[in-house]
Amino acid sequence: MQANPTTPNNRASLTRFAWLSIATAVVTILLKWIAYQLTGSVGLLSDALESVVNLVGAVMALCMLTLAAQAADEKHAFGHSKAEYFSSAVEGILIVVAAVGIAYTAIDRLLHPQALDQVELGLFVSVGASVLNFVVARILMKAARQHHSITLEADSQHLMTDVLTSVGVIAGVGLVALTGWTLLDPIVALLVSANIVWTGAVLVRRSVDGLMDVVLPEAELKLIEEVMATYREKKVEFHALRSRQAASRRFISVHMLVPGDWTVHDAHHMAEDFEGELRATLGEVLVTTHLEPIDDETSFNDIYEK
Repeated sequence: MQANPTTPNNRASLTRFAWLSIATAVVTILLKWIAYQLTGSVGLLSDALESVVNLVGAVMALCMLTLAAQAADEKHAFGHSKAEYFSSAVEGILIVVAAVGIAYTAIDRLLHPQALDQVELGLFVSVGASVLNFVVARILMKAARQHHSITLEADSQHLMTDVLTSVGVIAGVGLVALTGWTLLDPIVALLVSANIVWTGAVLVRRSVDGLMDVVLPEAELKLIEEVMATYREKKVEFHALRSRQAASRRFISVHMLVPGDWTVHDAHHMAEDFEGELRATLGEVLVTTHLEPIDDETSFNDIYEK
């Protein structure tokens, strides 16, 4: 039997966060480009290039959130929520591409050192852009956790990486101004590049996991087991538990074994109670149970045990 799914989150409402991210990216690109023009710092240039990737990623997030908001149809019976994984995967790849560009520019500056100009003013502008990114990143992460959106989470992580990048760049440029050691500028840019590659790789891995129907997190599987334990005390057993997650939507299927002398009515209501408890424990989840008699040995025949 299959439980009625809970009302899905309104993905269309999340597009406002994508628009916020787009607006933030445009403003920070302008600020960081001004900082680069003022100082000539390759570190600040790398920071500006990453913000360009932020903008492309935010536009991609807007497109995928709009697609994910579409209702289920005949060709997509389970909805379009997996579209969000494409957004986070593309953003992860873009991050890596940006890192390669930053590294190339930094190596060129290592070979051809250059003194920096108007450092104080440039750093002031860059700090303003970083503060803006930090505030928006926190807003996006809060929304991502509330709505289980990997797209907003990827966007938030990207912005937070941008903030950390900016902190490193600002520190490096500040040290150049204090010490006069111009090689610090491209060295910081190379460190920024390495950090960006790591962030991009993590995003791509998570997206691939989602597209490959990876099981629910260990913490949620433990919650499922705790619910099942209470029903084992009522002479009910379980096997063939399967789970997967598609962005905000989670799916659970399990075989539920009940005493053979139970009526269909009693078994049905026990299954309904079990499914309701899972939804109360986990939140938005689609639960499918398959009722079987516990005293029939064929009930335990199943290719997969998880």
